Amino acid sequence: MKETQKAAPDAKSYNGFDEEERAAMKERAQELKAESRRGTRAAKPDGESEVLGKIAEMSEPDRGIAERLHAIIKENAPELSPKTWYGMPAYAKDGKVVCFFQPADKFKARYPTLGFNDPANLDDGNMWPTSYALTKLTPADEAKIVGLVKKAVS
Repeated sequence: MKETQKAAPDAKSYNGFDEEERAAMKERAQELKAESRRGTRAAKPDGESEVLGKIAEMSEPDRGIAERLHAIIKENAPELSPKTWYGMPAYAKDGKVVCFFQPADKFKARYPTLGFNDPANLDDGNMWPTSYALTKLTPADEAKIVGLVKKAVS
């Protein structure tokens, strides 16, 4: 092999994106491809069924949390449209993702999270959280999430 050529990186020693990150990027590419077909004769993706499908694939306790979050968001922010985003359940306003649920298994994290993106109206001073770890949902937690979601879409 010439000095200027380098061997392909070994999957175990590769320092770039890990397997889960590459899978999420592939899912996002498929989502964008499906969204771009909306103007053609191709069937428009049904965000609701896609989100419910992703939730059904999750293991417990993430599935139960995701199901409850889905119900809370649909009930309290009907202006948000369910869609998948990097293969995760997400909720968008005017095509922009406002909030999303990241299951723990997605990136081998310790816990699942409810995250908010830039379109969410959560700004509060110079610093505020944009992601919340969820280990279970109590009625008090659900009330807090209702407040966050309502503020996010205000």
